[in-house]
Amino acid sequence: MTTKIKTMLKALTAVSTFALSLSAAAGSIEFKDPKGDDIGAGHVVYPTDGVYKPGSFDLKKFIVKSDSKKATFTAELNTTLEDTWGMGSGFAIQMIFVYIDTKPGGHTDSVPGTNVTFASGSEWDKVVILSPQKQSRVISEAQVKAPNILSDIVVPSRTKGKGKKITGKVNLADLGEGDPTTWGYQVVVQSNEGFPAKTDLLTRKVNEYEGQHRFGGQADTDCDPHVLDVLAGDGKGKKSEIAAQIEMLKFECSEDGEIVKLSELSMLRKSK
Repeated sequence: MTTKIKTMLKALTAVSTFALSLSAAAGSIEFKDPKGDDIGAGHVVYPTDGVYKPGSFDLKKFIVKSDSKKATFTAELNTTLEDTWGMGSGFAIQMIFVYIDTKPGGHTDSVPGTNVTFASGSEWDKVVILSPQKQSRVISEAQVKAPNILSDIVVPSRTKGKGKKITGKVNLADLGEGDPTTWGYQVVVQSNEGFPAKTDLLTRKVNEYEGQHRFGGQADTDCDPHVLDVLAGDGKGKKSEIAAQIEMLKFECSEDGEIVKLSELSMLRKSK
C-alpha cells in the first residue's frame, strides 16, 4: 500500500470518527409531568401575593436538546410567564434546578436552600440553574453559599422565558463526556428569591403557613423539602406520578423540628 493511499485512509477514518461523535452528541429527550402536582410533598400552598398565579410552578414538560457543542434545557410550566419584577429575562418568580447524572457516583446533597438529598444510585454530577437573575449574581451567590460544589454548578450566560417556557443553553463540555440522551435527570422547581436566607442559594422557603411571599403547608424549620414540583415515576405525565412525587418527597421531623429524614430524589432516564 502506497504512502499516499495510507494517508487518504487515515483522513477518511478521522472524518468518519468525527461524524460519529457529532451523531452521538446530537439528539433530544423529553419528560412529561402531570398537571396539578405543584404541591411539593403533598400540601404546599402558594403565597398570597397575586404575582404567584395558579400553575406558576407546575412543571408540564422538560426537554433536553444537544448538538456537538451545546445543550439546551427547556422547562414548560402550566401558566404564561410574566416578568412582574422587571428582571429583563421574560420571567421573574420561577427558578429551575436541573440535576444531571452523567457517570457513577457524585453528589447526594442538593444545592443549599432546597433541603433534599439524592438516593443511592441517583447521585448527581452537574446542576444547571435556570434563573431570572443575571448569571453573575447566581455565580457570586454560589461562590459564597456552595463553594464545595461550585465546580459542578453550571449557569447559562442567559436564561430566558417566553410564553410558558424557560430556556437556557450551556456548553456541552461543561457538563461532562457522553451522550446527553443517556444521562439521568431530575428537575426541581423552586421560586426565585432576591433576598434569600444567608444559607440559601436564591431560593424561597416553604413554611408552615403561607404569607405574601412565602409558601405554606409544611414546616417552619429546615427539615422539610423547599420544593414545589419535581419529575417522578416514568416521566410520562401520568396521574399516578403525582403519588410517586409525594412518596419521593416524604420527610420526617423530630418534635423540636430537627431533621430525622430528608426527602430523597431519584433520577429519571429515557429508555432507548
